[in-house]
Amino acid sequence: MEKGVDMFFRNHNSKWRNRFSQKTVTNVSSSAVIFLSKGRKHMTKKTKSAERVSQFVAAFQCPLCKSAMRVEELKSLVCAKNHTFDFSKQGYVNLMTRPAHSHYKKELFEARHKIIMESNVYTSMHETIAKVIKEYMDVSLNPFMVIDLGCGEGSHLQRILDECMIPSMTGVGLDISKEGIAMAAKRYEDQIWLVGDLAKSPLADQSFHVILNILSPSNYKEFKRILVKDGLVIKVVPRPNYLRELREALFEDKEKKVYKNDEIVSLFQKQLHLLDVFHLCYTKELNNAELEHLVQMTPLAWSADQAHIDAFLHRDFTKITVDLDILVGVNRG
Repeated sequence: MEKGVDMFFRNHNSKWRNRFSQKTVTNVSSSAVIFLSKGRKHMTKKTKSAERVSQFVAAFQCPLCKSAMRVEELKSLVCAKNHTFDFSKQGYVNLMTRPAHSHYKKELFEARHKIIMESNVYTSMHETIAKVIKEYMDVSLNPFMVIDLGCGEGSHLQRILDECMIPSMTGVGLDISKEGIAMAAKRYEDQIWLVGDLAKSPLADQSFHVILNILSPSNYKEFKRILVKDGLVIKVVPRPNYLRELREALFEDKEKKVYKNDEIVSLFQKQLHLLDVFHLCYTKELNNAELEHLVQMTPLAWSADQAHIDAFLHRDFTKITVDLDILVGVNRG
C-alpha cells in the first residue's frame, strides 16, 4: 500500500473533536441530556436510536434548508428552522424531502441479507475493507465516523464494522429505500440508519472519516463535501467476471453477459487521489437455497426470462464467480 497519507487526525484531532463535541452538546435538548443518565435497560428502539443520534447530531444537517439539527425529546430531529423529522418505531429517520420510488423490494433485501450474513460470498471483501481502514486511518480518534452510502439493508456495513472491531467507530447507513433502511434498523440497533438522498443531503460538511460505496452509484461532489480532509472513499465496483455464471445463464445478448468498469475507475481517479486498488477474484460453491437468494438479490434478474432463471436455479454446477475492484481514494480537500 502507498504510505505517506497525510493523517488528518494527527494534525487536527483535537480541533475536529472539539468542534464535534461542542455541536453535539449544544444541539441536544435538555430532555435528551436528562434521559442519557437513566440507562438503556427498558428503552424502545426508537428511544435508543434517538439517544445515539443525539451523540453525533453534528454530523447531520436539514435536507431542506441545510441548517444544523438537534434531537427533541428523543422523538424527532429538528432543524434551526423547525423542519421536523420523526424517529420511526424501528429506530430509523426518514429524511427524504419527496416520495421516492424504488425497484428494490423487501424480498430482494431479505435475500441480500442472507447472502451477506449467512454465506461467505463477500467475506474477503469485508476483510479487505477493514484492513484498508485500519492501515490508512488513525482509528484511535473518538468518534470515528464511517458512512455507507447506498447501504441497502445494512449488512455490508455491519460486517465491515464487525471486522474492524474498533469501539470508537460509529456506523451510519443511508439509502433511498425505506424498505432497506427499516430492515437495517430492525437488525442492527447499534448503528444509525437514515432514509435519504444525496441530492438533498442530510449530512453535514466534513463530518465523516470514511465513505463506503459498495456496488452503488457515486456522487463525488457530495463525497468530498461530507468527508474530512484526507478522509477515505472506498468504492467497490464489479469486474468483467462478476457473477459471470449468472450473466451467461440469463442473457443471450453478449453486451449483457460482459460488464466493463473502465469508465467508473477512470472517473474515480479524476475525482480523488487514488491510493490503491485491490483486485478480488474467486469462486464460491453455493447450495440451491443460496443460488435462489443470489438471483433474488440482483437486478440482473429483473429483465431476464423466467425460463432462463429456472434453468439456472436447477443446474448441477453451483459455483459462482466473485470478481471485484476495491478502489481506495483520499480526499485531499
